[in-house]
Amino acid sequence: MLELTPKEIVKELNKYIIGQQQAKKSVAVALRNRWRSKKLPAELKEEIIPKNILMIGPTGVGKTEIARRLAKLVNAPFVKVEATKFTEIGYVGRDVESMVRDLVETSIRMVKHQKMLEVNDKAKELAEERILDQFVPPAKKESSRNPFEMLFSGGIGTSQDKPPEVEAEPQVVNTGREWWRKRLLNGELEEELLEITVEDGAQPVMGMFAGTGIEEMGMNIQDMLGNLLPKKQKKRKVTVANARKIFTQEEAQKLIDMDEVITCAIDVAENYGIIFLDEIDKISGRGQSSGPDVSREGVQRDILPIVEGSTIVTKYGPVKTDHVLFIAAGAFHVSKPSDLIPELQGRFPIRVELTNLSKEDFRQILTEPANALIKQYISLLETEEVKVEFTEDAIDELADIACRVNSQTENIGARRLHTILEKLLEDLAFDAPDVAEKQVIINREYVKSKLDHIVINQDLSHYIL
Repeated sequence: MLELTPKEIVKELNKYIIGQQQAKKSVAVALRNRWRSKKLPAELKEEIIPKNILMIGPTGVGKTEIARRLAKLVNAPFVKVEATKFTEIGYVGRDVESMVRDLVETSIRMVKHQKMLEVNDKAKELAEERILDQFVPPAKKESSRNPFEMLFSGGIGTSQDKPPEVEAEPQVVNTGREWWRKRLLNGELEEELLEITVEDGAQPVMGMFAGTGIEEMGMNIQDMLGNLLPKKQKKRKVTVANARKIFTQEEAQKLIDMDEVITCAIDVAENYGIIFLDEIDKISGRGQSSGPDVSREGVQRDILPIVEGSTIVTKYGPVKTDHVLFIAAGAFHVSKPSDLIPELQGRFPIRVELTNLSKEDFRQILTEPANALIKQYISLLETEEVKVEFTEDAIDELADIACRVNSQTENIGARRLHTILEKLLEDLAFDAPDVAEKQVIINREYVKSKLDHIVINQDLSHYIL
């Protein structure tokens, strides 16, 4: 975990997200408090729990992006779930505990990737030895066979029916191997084709149980029988370059200790995990529900113990949620935060209201972030050798159009810029491979000619922008 100060965290978030300083400040403090709690004595550290955050604001203003960038910044496991996807325990559908299981899976992938990077050099060496084995087979030795393989291959005495194999002279093998090794290291064999044997990763899908929480049973039949039954293998024809990647992956997998990975991943998930609960306003409402709809209040009550801190059983072992940071978000157009059940309200002590985006915000979103939209479109068209330049007045006009359309129709925040730019550059993107003029300047007149008739006609705006 990076030891960034709150100001440094906000500075990093500013590279990707425009405005919303109060929300950035809140998540920065929450993250820094985690670092502070690690410095405390063990008995006091256990008492300090993360202060969960409730973000209130319309769609497209940066709620999800703030949480996602925060997790990426500190390399913490992050899961985004929508509260509307959950059903009460007892109903068919996803139960709320699945978000903790998803967090653990994400954490395992992250830790496993890190461990595999640590052994990558050794795995690459072993992979190259396996490639050399394809060109210069080593002297064959008698090896013991899996009793199940003998059973499935048609009898126990099959190995005795084979003629004895003649071993190659070690000196001849070594000389030839070194010659091939030199060519391999010089990159002379990269495009050579090899026929390799790899494990068949395709597993049967238990479709009839999908989404019913069957994973909590922790029963993985493939794991139980994997060491007894022969593993399914298949042959593939690949280049040496691709074979190196495949073999490196397989060798790295063998070099890491998965038990250690799982233990470490659970610890990371428990202490650094971030769960983003989106659309929480859609399950609020304290009125009596009627009809066949699943009770929204019931889902809130199921979420409550997880946010409060409980132990969830996963197939990797029990996982405590006491120190997981929960960030909930919702537009709260129809309902309000006080419509959530009181117990759940109390578990989100930090309330942050995100503001609507102004014309100046839209202008900054178009140009300032590291992943600014205009930079993305310019880079895409450069692949066709078309150089696009946006003038300042064009950017002003685009920001003004986004602001107007959001106020006249539904307010979808920064996502409006995607629809506007797609419409603006539609003809240019279509003609780019054949266009004669490779230098295109987009100014205010160009923007108006492409978009004005849509903006003025509100009916068209509803459907096109």
